[in-house]
Amino acid sequence: CVISSRKDIMTPRERIKRYCFFIAGLFVLAFGVALSVKADLGTSHISSLPYVLSLGMPLTIGQFTILMHVVFIGIQIALLRKNFQWIQLMQLPAAIIFGYFTDFALYLIAGLTPANYLQQWIWVLASCIIVALGVSMEVVANVVMLAGEGLAKAIADVTRNEFGKTKVFFDITLVLIAIGCSMLMFRNVAGVREGTLAAALLVGTISRFFTRKLRPFEHRVLCEKSAES
Repeated sequence: CVISSRKDIMTPRERIKRYCFFIAGLFVLAFGVALSVKADLGTSHISSLPYVLSLGMPLTIGQFTILMHVVFIGIQIALLRKNFQWIQLMQLPAAIIFGYFTDFALYLIAGLTPANYLQQWIWVLASCIIVALGVSMEVVANVVMLAGEGLAKAIADVTRNEFGKTKVFFDITLVLIAIGCSMLMFRNVAGVREGTLAAALLVGTISRFFTRKLRPFEHRVLCEKSAES
């Protein structure tokens, strides 16, 4: 089929299929996050701040994830002002779904715990692979991005910098804020460890691999066949 780069000319059927694939990607991503939490070697940047806050406050990591994304959306609106595309408010239901998926995934694996340090690393690596797959599914779905990526893109647009470089800076900043919150609450670093570094190094590369592999699926399944012109 013919793939259009413009979301606004998708057929209703294609849009539904893409949103379903996007939601499936959110669950995969949430499961990867839950696995990193259970590995207890530090979560990825995606969940570092919500996880640290959940360790010291009564809300769950999923609930803090939703609140964080709401703040991100608010900052996007403040930065972009008239240039903010209101379709990006779809980031809010995406955040709510992702937050509750994260808590549900943690519930599903609540009884599982790695027995030793080697198993912890196996879980971290599995988490990186699963998170990367979830990110790739979001990219291939091509309907809406999570608020973290949305804010990084807004910052890149306002500062006229490349998205990739801005995203790296944004991710590092998020991890540093998580470390700062941890030091304030616990007087030590919690939730950010060697697994966080592994995720930072691996997820992007693995995600690009999965994205290439999923492109044929996008052609065959997500796209609507169009009449030859």
